[in-house]
Amino acid sequence: MTAVSLPHPTAPTVTVRYFAGARAAAGVDTETCAAGTLEELVGRIVETHGERLERVLTACSFLVDGTQTRDRALQLAPGAVVDVLPPFAGG
Repeated sequence: MTAVSLPHPTAPTVTVRYFAGARAAAGVDTETCAAGTLEELVGRIVETHGERLERVLTACSFLVDGTQTRDRALQLAPGAVVDVLPPFAGG
């Protein structure tokens, strides 16, 4: 799958990596996006990819530079990597 770039003039650019059902809903593995906070990032990717991804995101957790967070107000640093992880089945 190809990566998509989402421009925004003032916010830092971050890399978004989608896994499993989030990847299927987004239609891409990885993309770059400009967003200042995790909440802003979520809004931008939903705006780009639509309702299907929005539904999946309600169950997803996020890793920002390898650290799990649920804090949507978290400030994103330039070059941050945000992993979008839906719940995984298995044991």
